[in-house]
Amino acid sequence: MVKVIPLSVHIGAQIDEVDISRPLAPQEVQDIRAALLEWKVVFFRDQDLDHQKQIDFARNFGELTAGHVVFGGDDQYPEIYSVAKFRNANKNPTTPILRPWSGWHTDITAAINPPAASILRGDIVPPYGGDTQWTNLAAAYNALSPALQRFLEGLKGRHSFASKYDEFVDSNRLVSNHPLIRVHPETGERVLYISPAFLKSIVGLAPQENLKIQEMLWEHAVRPEFTVRFKWEPGSVAFWDNRSTAHLAPRDIFDVDFERQFYRVTLVGDIPVGVDGQPSESIEGDQIGAVSR
Repeated sequence: MVKVIPLSVHIGAQIDEVDISRPLAPQEVQDIRAALLEWKVVFFRDQDLDHQKQIDFARNFGELTAGHVVFGGDDQYPEIYSVAKFRNANKNPTTPILRPWSGWHTDITAAINPPAASILRGDIVPPYGGDTQWTNLAAAYNALSPALQRFLEGLKGRHSFASKYDEFVDSNRLVSNHPLIRVHPETGERVLYISPAFLKSIVGLAPQENLKIQEMLWEHAVRPEFTVRFKWEPGSVAFWDNRSTAHLAPRDIFDVDFERQFYRVTLVGDIPVGVDGQPSESIEGDQIGAVSR
């Protein structure tokens, strides 16, 4: 049986006494899945993974997408996405205004079926800095007042993946309307589904209402008590539920010369469903499918 060690009250647990580089027993898979659903993100230390072993581990939990729906994957291992320090997704010629929620995101929510989960391994890890943070969006929903919960449950948000400065990204535009409150397909929890990087507007609200309500919800969702911060080491692996979390990639690594090279695989997700039972709506872009080998 694996050992699960919670790291904070609402989110995050370390899993010990399991070697995920080898084939797992059915009970180990069941225990890891249960820990993931309860703690939203789970961490492993001192794992000896390469691309193929990372893929093999992930396949215990579902089908895999291409490394990135827009930027693609590795030539030999199409499921692998290189999370390098200066990867394309980090290249922005402008200097954005930084607010408490800046950079927080749930992966690819602009797609009609955003990824179910992601698994990230540290390969080249800086000696310090480069921590990643996650927040529990189910806990964020539960902390809202009942009146605000009811109001949000009837609304959809428009999520978009596009760029004004990258022609390639803009030519592969993804746009979807998702419920602001989605029901988790496995736990039944209600989740505040408001990825700051992709949510562009709340459907049906006036511009001023949009601005104020989105900023209020984003600030609420990243409150420190809902979050966990993970210090990476060589051989560390993070496995998070993309349906109930948002995460923040580090910015401090750009202030030092340390290299940072990680690799991610992503599990195919379902189409979100709201409290009213209505599914999300695709505006632009195709559904994310599994990699065929």
